[in-house]
Amino acid sequence: MKIEHVAMYVKDLKGARDFFVTYFGAVSNEGYHNATTDFRSFFLRFDDGSRLELMTCPSLEDPDKTRFRTGLIHLAFSVGSREKVDELTERLKSDGYKVLSGPRVTGDGYYESCVAGPEENQIEITV
Repeated sequence: MKIEHVAMYVKDLKGARDFFVTYFGAVSNEGYHNATTDFRSFFLRFDDGSRLELMTCPSLEDPDKTRFRTGLIHLAFSVGSREKVDELTERLKSDGYKVLSGPRVTGDGYYESCVAGPEENQIEITV
C-alpha cells in the first residue's frame, strides 16, 4: 500500500504550483477547471513518483496556520544530503521565504530545516 497523493487547498494556485516546480523539481499537469463550481487544480509529480494536488475554489476559508495544531502540519521533502538541505534553505531564505527552524540535527537524528512556503504552509527539507 502507498499514499497515492496529498492535496492542499491554496488561494494562489499558480503561485503555489510555481513554488513546487521551482524549488522541488515538480512537473505539473495542464490543470483542471470545473466551470460549474469554479474548482481548479493542478497535479504535481515529483521525481520519485509521489504526487501533490493543489486545489482552489471561491469558497475557501483561510484560518491562521499555527505551527502547533491538529491535522496535517507539514510536507517533507528529502533532497539527498546535508549540503543540499543547506543550499535549498539558503536559496529559499534569499528569495524571501521565512526559515522556521534549522538547518539542524533534530533530537531524533534527522538533519532538516523548515520554511514557511506558499500561504504559510510549513515545508520540511531533509536529507
